[in-house]
Amino acid sequence: MEEAMPLLNPKIYCIALLLLVAAPVFGQQPAAPAQDTAKQEVEVDHADLFEYIQSGDTVIQKLNGNVELRQDSVYMYCDTARIENQTRVYANGDVIIQQGDSLNVFSDSAVYDGATRIAELYGDVILEKGDQRLFTDRLTYDLNLKLATYDNGATLTLDSTQLTSKKGYYYVDERQIYFKDSVVVIDSAFTLLSDTLGFNTETKVVDFLGPTLIDSDTTKLYCEDGFYDTENNVAEFTKNAQYQKGDQLALADTIRYDGSREVYILRGNAIFKENEREATADVIEYSQEADRTVLVGNARYKDDKQDIAADEIVYDAKQETYSTRGRSRISDPPQLLEADQVDYSEERGIGIATGSVIWRDTSEDLTIMCDTADYDRKADYLKAFGGRNGRPLLITIVDGDSLFMASDTLLALQDVFDTLIVETVITVDTLFSDSLVTDTLVIDSLIADTLITETLVTDSARLLRAYPDVRIFKTDMQAICDSLSYSTRDSTFRLFREPIVWADTSQFNADTVNILLNKGSIDRIFLRNNALIVNSPDEIMFNQVKGKHVTAFFKAEELRRMAVNGNAESVYYALDDDGGYVGVNKTICSEMMLYFGNNEVEKITFFNQPKAEMLPMGQTNHSTLKLEGFFWETQYRPDSLPDLFSPEKKRVLKPLPKAAAPAADSLAQDSLEVPPSAMGLDEEAEDTPASPAEVPAAPPAQGLPVPPDPAKGQGLPVSPATTEQPPTPEKQNDEQ
Repeated sequence: MEEAMPLLNPKIYCIALLLLVAAPVFGQQPAAPAQDTAKQEVEVDHADLFEYIQSGDTVIQKLNGNVELRQDSVYMYCDTARIENQTRVYANGDVIIQQGDSLNVFSDSAVYDGATRIAELYGDVILEKGDQRLFTDRLTYDLNLKLATYDNGATLTLDSTQLTSKKGYYYVDERQIYFKDSVVVIDSAFTLLSDTLGFNTETKVVDFLGPTLIDSDTTKLYCEDGFYDTENNVAEFTKNAQYQKGDQLALADTIRYDGSREVYILRGNAIFKENEREATADVIEYSQEADRTVLVGNARYKDDKQDIAADEIVYDAKQETYSTRGRSRISDPPQLLEADQVDYSEERGIGIATGSVIWRDTSEDLTIMCDTADYDRKADYLKAFGGRNGRPLLITIVDGDSLFMASDTLLALQDVFDTLIVETVITVDTLFSDSLVTDTLVIDSLIADTLITETLVTDSARLLRAYPDVRIFKTDMQAICDSLSYSTRDSTFRLFREPIVWADTSQFNADTVNILLNKGSIDRIFLRNNALIVNSPDEIMFNQVKGKHVTAFFKAEELRRMAVNGNAESVYYALDDDGGYVGVNKTICSEMMLYFGNNEVEKITFFNQPKAEMLPMGQTNHSTLKLEGFFWETQYRPDSLPDLFSPEKKRVLKPLPKAAAPAADSLAQDSLEVPPSAMGLDEEAEDTPASPAEVPAAPPAQGLPVPPDPAKGQGLPVSPATTEQPPTPEKQNDEQ
């Protein structure tokens, strides 16, 4: 869809003009057939010598020298002539037949029967009208049938154009000429080969009545049927119609050209190809003046980069824009875009998709559904807004289960970054002695050289952002926050501004929540600053874990450890074997580590002078056990997919002061992890605490709050980043 497609060479007009002037070759409308003998007679106007012979009923006239004959409006001149019974004429030597002011026929000899009104011309026959000439060796004209024919080959010329065929027919009443068998038209600009050509002298229409090939220096056009209206400059090529120009190939049931509008139309199974580009549709229409191409009906355009399908595709080469109408699908691997309408500017690289928009990134298994999307194909950028209740929806897979996320705006963009790759190559030279000691070579000396190379590699990753009023729903996990980001560079999700995560009967919140994925499953969850985990199976008694930071470690899709770092506090209710409350345990320490098995707390390790007390149930004021910052949120928890769009679930946050606006930098992966050394233990040594302050879990502990369990699909959403962006990496590192 880049270049004009001139389907019809303008010189084809010469064919029509040639056929137009050829019409009188076979005779203009003759006088009506004779009704009596007098009208059948051929009159002699002049001859130098005249001989009259009568033999019985036969009368012979022999004429010699400057013979001039006449029958009605037809005049004949020749050197000699013989006339039998004043009707049958045998003319020889420089025969000339004139009809009207502009038609002349020359031949070596001619036979004309005034009774049957059939003329036969022989020898070097030349028919001349204006600049046009017809050359043949035999020409027959039947005045009764009003049919002129030749069947031994003829050549028609007009200026530099030449037409030849073995047979020719002209039906005077129908004003239709047919050139048949090995028709060849040769012009300085093109060559035409055809089985049969027709031409109507009244409508000035050329008919292609058999296999026809038009060949020029740069183009070829083939058809087996069709016409060219010379009066209106309209052409139509049908039956296996094909057009070729260089690498361009056009195929259709019908190829049509409208010269007055400079419009080319491929109709029916239309195909246009050029190198890697291919366009198909029920109809392809190209306007040369506007340089505009329209594909209508099952429209499809594809090249080496993208594949576009729609009910209608319009390409404007002058404006360098294309648009689609009807359900549209654009494949630009690994991305897919569907919409009711797409408008795109190639010059600016910017487009807009509207109406039930669906965007997919198959490489990251992400889907965005919205009403409108702005996108930049060159920059690999998409901004989604609108949809159900004005909110776009993101769908992805976490732990093998669908996760849904909605916000007011979703962004998907490309994050380009440079990576420094350092390689160390050690070259070792060894010298061996010839002695063998118990089949072992003795190394006499060893020399090692070290070569360090650094390579800067540019790579890219998918960056997603969502804002504001982010809501997440998964069958076993829900979350809300003001804004969210995700980068495939470090496979980390980041939830900002009062994030809350729910899993079953547990609630997690902190200033910032970060989730690190590994191969599509949760690897670690980081609750940063003011971390609080609350669990309540009955919403009466609340188990609580609090600290500056909380890090949850997962392995094989199960929670294994939870590290609480900084001002750690816990309140949890112990149960007996029957599920009854035994008492409440309250502990304060610097750090603590919780160990899990089968999603239950197996033991707890406290660090740095822990203070713990077990309080009896009946002698405790449970309201005073609520830790600072405690809250239990149920109003805004999205319990179903429709809740992601419900106005009743919209949480309104206080606006941030401008001075407190977060920075735009993404958090580095290594800034999220609490080093195991900070807890005094090895990350792999899950069951070996480094501190002596160990407390076994209450048997069995009733739902000590646990983060989302990937084994149950309790992951957080893949989602775009937000305008409410996270603190800078430096600040994060300071806080940790």
